[in-house]
Amino acid sequence: MSKTLYERLGGIDGITRLVDDVVDAHFANPLIKTRFEKTSDIEHAKRMSVEFFCAGSGGPQTYTGRDLVTTHKGMNISEQEFIAVVDDIFLAMDKNNLGDDVKKDVLAILYSLKSQIIRV
Repeated sequence: MSKTLYERLGGIDGITRLVDDVVDAHFANPLIKTRFEKTSDIEHAKRMSVEFFCAGSGGPQTYTGRDLVTTHKGMNISEQEFIAVVDDIFLAMDKNNLGDDVKKDVLAILYSLKSQIIRV
C-alpha cells in the first residue's frame, strides 16, 4: 500500500518543521513579508497551518481554523503574492529533502485552493 501525503511529509513532526521553515521564508521574502509582520499571533498562525497541512494531507488531525475565504477575505492577495507563497513552500520542501512526487502533490493542492485565497 502506498503512503499518504501526510506520511510522505513526515507526519506531524515533518509538517511542523516544514511550516516553521515556510514562515521563516515568508519573513525573508520581500514580496510578502509585510503581510506576515502584521500578524498579531504568529504562533497561532503556525498552529493553524500545521493543522491545515495535516488534515489536508490525510493525517488524523482536525483543522479547527476558519475557512480559507473567511481568513483571506479583504486582504486582496495578488497572483504574484500567491506565487511567492508557493515558492517559499517549495524552498522549505527542498530544505526538508522532500521529493518531487511530494512537491507535485502539494502543488496540486495549493493550486486547487487558489480561488479561495486570491482577491477574495
